[in-house]
Amino acid sequence: MSQYHLQPDQKLDVAAILEDLANYRPRRRGWTWREPVPNLKMGPFTYHDCSRPLKESVPLPPAHYFEDIDPQPIQTITTEIASGRFEDDIRRMRLAAHHGADHIMVIRTAGQSHFDGLIEGTPQGMGGVPITRKQVRAQRKALDMIEDEVGRPINYHSYVSGVAGPDIAVMFAEEGVNGVHQDPQYNVIYRNINMARSFVDACESKKLIAWAGMAQIDGAHNANATAREAWKVMPELMVQHAINALFSAKVGVAKKNICLSTVPPTATPAPCVYMDLPYAVALRDLFHEYRMRAQMNTKYIESSTREATVTHVLNMLISKLTSADIQSTITPDEGRNVPWHIYNIEACDTAKQSLVGMDGLMEMVELKNEGPLREKARELKERAVLFLEEMLEMGGYFAAVEAGFFVDSGLYPERNGDGIARKLEGGIGAGTVIPRANDYLAPVEAHYGRNNTAQYDLPQGHSPEELIGGCTLSCPEKIQYIDELDEQDNVWVRMAEVQEYAGPQAKILKPEMEWSADGIVMMTMFFPTSKPIAEAAALETGKRLNLQEVTVISREVMHPVEGTRIELKGKVPFSIEIDKLEIPKEPEVLSEDEIRANIAAKPMRVVCGTVGQDEHSVGLREIIDIKHGGIEKYGIEVYYLGTSVPPEKLVNAAIELDAEAILASCIISHDNIHYTNISRIDALAKEMGVRDKLIFVAGGTQIDNDQAQAAGADVGFGRGTKGSHVATFLVQHRKR
Repeated sequence: MSQYHLQPDQKLDVAAILEDLANYRPRRRGWTWREPVPNLKMGPFTYHDCSRPLKESVPLPPAHYFEDIDPQPIQTITTEIASGRFEDDIRRMRLAAHHGADHIMVIRTAGQSHFDGLIEGTPQGMGGVPITRKQVRAQRKALDMIEDEVGRPINYHSYVSGVAGPDIAVMFAEEGVNGVHQDPQYNVIYRNINMARSFVDACESKKLIAWAGMAQIDGAHNANATAREAWKVMPELMVQHAINALFSAKVGVAKKNICLSTVPPTATPAPCVYMDLPYAVALRDLFHEYRMRAQMNTKYIESSTREATVTHVLNMLISKLTSADIQSTITPDEGRNVPWHIYNIEACDTAKQSLVGMDGLMEMVELKNEGPLREKARELKERAVLFLEEMLEMGGYFAAVEAGFFVDSGLYPERNGDGIARKLEGGIGAGTVIPRANDYLAPVEAHYGRNNTAQYDLPQGHSPEELIGGCTLSCPEKIQYIDELDEQDNVWVRMAEVQEYAGPQAKILKPEMEWSADGIVMMTMFFPTSKPIAEAAALETGKRLNLQEVTVISREVMHPVEGTRIELKGKVPFSIEIDKLEIPKEPEVLSEDEIRANIAAKPMRVVCGTVGQDEHSVGLREIIDIKHGGIEKYGIEVYYLGTSVPPEKLVNAAIELDAEAILASCIISHDNIHYTNISRIDALAKEMGVRDKLIFVAGGTQIDNDQAQAAGADVGFGRGTKGSHVATFLVQHRKR
């Protein structure tokens, strides 16, 4: 076995993970839920429904104000990956795990539902990744290492559906996959696979899911995306959930591992919480024995990052109020069909930030037991029961599907006659269900149905696999591992094409959004015109910037004629040599003791304020206030003049107070007013003959050091500056 291990300060080496895959064995099987830690104390806070923290992680951006803590919510967090190249998705998995994801869901390539067997090797996918043994094995091996790095089990997930569902289920059980989608109704309604074949295959697949302890997620949520008006299919969704949940339990899947894939059916501008919360409550009432996997609404999503985030957060409010167990994430990729690394990570952060922000919410609020919430929930349950009763009266599920019961655009019992109808004798795989012979025997474990072992005198309670010395589930050495079949379409060819950009020893770079060295960049721009003109202008802008393959991926009208926001993607035609880059130096920061000793030996007085007509104060207060680790804590005497301070007042105060330094905060940058004010302060100090006696520090989010110095300041501090940076400069500059 390969001895490669991830190093925290090194890039992930995909080539090393691919080594010796033939001998890799998954070290565990089955789904793992997060470990609750009641009354968890982290930094200055106590958390009420969070889970065990990670060993290594990337905290949320505001965490630096709170001792860099990174609390993890109790809900499992999902990220869905669909780039088409599994080797690049491995790197994305590492990113996602460090941002709190512990459910990595690998989207299957378009059309794989209709493949009638397993595929081998690692061809490039479209609309997802081809699910093959090598791809699954490589990613599960990588996740073993990633979960060691972050200190938490990570669940790996894909699809057991389609014509080859049982074949895939066997492979997943062999390869340590932890969670799956499995719902025969998905095959029937959305993939037109024969009904009888789908349900027979599901029995075998669910038996393997039960044996491997996988979490099973159903496919009912697809009706939301298919329905003309998604909020009208809520009763039907509940019936679909019921069919698959009870079917799975009867086959042997543990109820704790059966998950309903719930989706809030509406989105703003609908009154979505008012409409969707009763549905979520009704699901919890009917399916209290099962788990809830909250997926986001994507039917009504556009391509705006802001819009997707708002939808995501509103959906998570419902998740919190109804105790969802798995929280899926949403990105604007759904509206753009561009699966980019950064949005997966941002979606994980959105989920983590929202759920941690709502920590302890249910200790302070409760859902009303009377009123429209419970009335609507009861109505939905009644409609679902009536739907189920009518389905039984018609002769069962197959008859109801033939009659077009499912995904009809009416709110049951209303029907509009536009449901998806399938024929029992039709569909892919029709006529392929063959009755077993009376002496049928399969010498394997986790097999569904009658298995005649008596003819071989196998004692009761013994597994049929003992007849052949064990099947592949217990003897993985019997698995036939195939590396690659296609000489051109495989991972080694793809990695060779970008070898100089990838791996720990890479010397050149390209920006990337999806695949290694794809060169894709995204630009946001605004044009004060209508959408068609703005779109054409954006494309022309991209071409004049020498971008290749320029495409508009998002457009948002701010006003029909006054303005349109455009997001553009394109490829850069160059590479960047790392050795030739001018790497900015990390600012030198003296220790707290060094600064204190210097100030104690020679006290320092400074005056400061936000200059011009600028009312911002927060940034400057963080630099000066002792509460925020500002310069006061080192013993520096600070005179704060407030906001909207005229440059003249700042200089005069420095003279009157015999200060050694001026700290000018310049946040507003319209028309370069920040640099104008810096120049004005410098000129006034020179006119009054005190410039050589004063240290002049300018700061603000839009301040660039070189431009600040060119305008007359001794230094300019920009975004991310701390009090320790300013104090260090004051001490060192005074010495100079």
